[in-house]
Amino acid sequence: MKFCSQCGGPVSQRIPAGDNRLRYICDACSLIHYQNPRIVAGCLPVWNGQVLLCRRAIEPRRGYWTLPAGFMENGETMAQAAARETLEEACARVEALELYTLFDLPHIDQVYLFFRAELADGAFACGEESLEVRLFAEEEIPWSELAFPTVGRTLECFFADRRTQRYPVRNEPLAPLSAYLKKV
Repeated sequence: MKFCSQCGGPVSQRIPAGDNRLRYICDACSLIHYQNPRIVAGCLPVWNGQVLLCRRAIEPRRGYWTLPAGFMENGETMAQAAARETLEEACARVEALELYTLFDLPHIDQVYLFFRAELADGAFACGEESLEVRLFAEEEIPWSELAFPTVGRTLECFFADRRTQRYPVRNEPLAPLSAYLKKV
């Protein structure tokens, strides 16, 4: 960051009074520019025991499979963001959303959360950010072609939990994508 979004003045990094972290502070108007993690919200949509996945049409990880998800917008609840992203990426309406996985990714300043959800009517299609959208049974999941560790871990948890019919909310830190790719 070089300039203040409020007055256009130059900014410098320093620790404000009463704080303990470096922040960008405007040298002209003294506005403190806090930078906080971004929230990514998505769904694990299910229809007749199968999971809906989208093949990404955008970077990063274009061509890889993912659960429908994206950045939360101002003025939305987490569930609204997850439902909106599912509609945008898979042209699918979801219902009965229940918070399921919550992943901390401090190495990229993001928090991912996925809701278990049911497709409202079984209808889906490719949205602008998807090359392909389809339902997968557990044995059909393209594990080596999943876009992100958050998606793989959510699916692993879901299929394990489905055996017991208990779906606890899970909160875990996840390693960088590079660590995940070394395992694959």
